[in-house]
Amino acid sequence: MRRWNYRYVGPADLKTLVRPGGQGRSVRRPADFGEWASTRTVEELAEPFTFVVDGDGVLRLAPRRSEHVVCAGGEAVLSAGEISFREESGRWAVDEISNQSTGYCPDVNSWSAVAEALDQAGIVRPSSFTHEVVFRRCPACQQLNIVREEDFVCVFCDAVLPREWNVDSP
Repeated sequence: MRRWNYRYVGPADLKTLVRPGGQGRSVRRPADFGEWASTRTVEELAEPFTFVVDGDGVLRLAPRRSEHVVCAGGEAVLSAGEISFREESGRWAVDEISNQSTGYCPDVNSWSAVAEALDQAGIVRPSSFTHEVVFRRCPACQQLNIVREEDFVCVFCDAVLPREWNVDSP
């Protein structure tokens, strides 16, 4: 299966926040995550974090209020969203995870890249996103939509939205 590289499609002004070396923390193996988690407060660990899976398949984490494009260093990603963790029998596990990123708007099919990155990092994971967000761009008015309850109709102009992901061109 070909992996999609999601380019940043969000507001241009947010991309100006990207700074060299300012991307999210790389988590390549269990020790990386353990070290990163040990520097977080209990309050921080109780909240979701911003995540991306970069073009190399590496999980990157940043505080929740961070922009996905900053976490990714301005680069294309294999997935993006929000993630929360819990400790389970001495191991870290994903509590909740979504593909909610209006900067990259990844398709729900990006889960496979997330699963591989979490497995590599030694983090126990669910079998899919616990909250899936379906993004579509309206072919008529070009507005970005979040599809709710399988209602593939543009909320801005009532045009029919495509069933296939179309936020960015291939």
